[in-house]
Amino acid sequence: MNKKLIASLLISLFCVFSLNAFASDTSHTSSTVKEESKVKEYHAKTIGQLVVSFYETTGINSLINPSPDVMTSEPNPAHARPMTMFEQTWGRLIMFGIVFLLFYLAIAKGFEPLLLLPIAFGGLLANIPLANMGGAHGMLGIIYNMGIANEFFPLLIFMGVGAMTDFSPLLANPKSALLGGAAQFGIFGSLVGAVMIGFDLQTASAISIIGGADGPTSIFIANRLAPEMLGAIAVAAYSYMALVPVIQPPIMKALTTDAERRIKMPKLRKVHKLEKLFLPILILMLAILVLPESTPLIGAFAFGNFLKQSGVVERLSDTMQNSLINIVTIFLGLGVGSKLAADKFLVLDTLGIMIIGLLAFSAGTAAGVLMAKLMNKFSSEENQINPLIGAAGVSAVPMAARVVSKVGQEYDKSNVLLMHAMGPNVAGVIGSAVAAGVLLSIF
Repeated sequence: MNKKLIASLLISLFCVFSLNAFASDTSHTSSTVKEESKVKEYHAKTIGQLVVSFYETTGINSLINPSPDVMTSEPNPAHARPMTMFEQTWGRLIMFGIVFLLFYLAIAKGFEPLLLLPIAFGGLLANIPLANMGGAHGMLGIIYNMGIANEFFPLLIFMGVGAMTDFSPLLANPKSALLGGAAQFGIFGSLVGAVMIGFDLQTASAISIIGGADGPTSIFIANRLAPEMLGAIAVAAYSYMALVPVIQPPIMKALTTDAERRIKMPKLRKVHKLEKLFLPILILMLAILVLPESTPLIGAFAFGNFLKQSGVVERLSDTMQNSLINIVTIFLGLGVGSKLAADKFLVLDTLGIMIIGLLAFSAGTAAGVLMAKLMNKFSSEENQINPLIGAAGVSAVPMAARVVSKVGQEYDKSNVLLMHAMGPNVAGVIGSAVAAGVLLSIF
């Protein structure tokens, strides 16, 4: 009897609580439905009114009749502000023109389409009226928040670049590291330039990495030192990385003679596997001991390279070199492209950063070429350096090395400079990460 009584009481209590929960849920649902019905209350419309309503939601109407209530699309809604009439109309049209120009350069001219196409398409999506693609809940805003704002994508890119990098040219010709170091002059040159035009020292430090044409490092340091300038800095850095084939050749040719461009460098020695295996660990240990601020970037780079050189994890190395870096490049390009919106790109700060970046990148290229010419003054006839490879000292790897090789073969088709140029190119990647660490450690 006692068991039956206890069971009956438990069943009764269960029924009471269930009814209360159901009533509460029904009440909540009812109130929610009422609230939604207020928001979505239907009003009958004539055919003419429906046509007018449809027209008001079109991009054509948004471009012709801008509204003062339209807010900018921001991954962080707290940073949103009302868009100006210019940004909603002519600004968007100008950005469409810039985007189509980037499409042309990437497809017709072959200017680094892997970077330029995702960035340009992200810019196209970011300028669509009413869609709010760059907002916190828009596709571009989600991508930006999940990997750019938190510095994750740059580290993954460095990991993939490390897995693709061969240190053999640098180990076979260690003095080529000086060319990579000289090209970092562009970073410190842009630091001075940014301060001179009015940026404070911390913001100028974030801007300065553009001079090394290193997109991932630019994003990494900007997020630490000047997050409000992250979009402009990222766009500038990746734009100049993609436009290496346009910017560098005229500078290289202007600073070298015909005879210098035809210099054939001696064949590089064969590098032992153990040298290539120990170098990434050595670089990382030096960074840990001397400049810990640079270790996130250098650590990711060293990890990718160490796995490649170990020779025992081909699957992991292959994934980092191909699938991983390809996926991240797509997301990174779209995320950076979201900052090509008219309200972010067509402002004085962004245009100033673009000009500083162009001058700094040009200065870095020139510094590398001039350093090679200087080194030739102290080298024997049989160990002369082709000054063109100094231009590869910027961090745009392997784009800058390919440009050097192409320019060299314009003057002598038998002169293959690619492997020689990879030495300063790899040194430039490490140099820009070290420069970023130095700037971070100051603040």
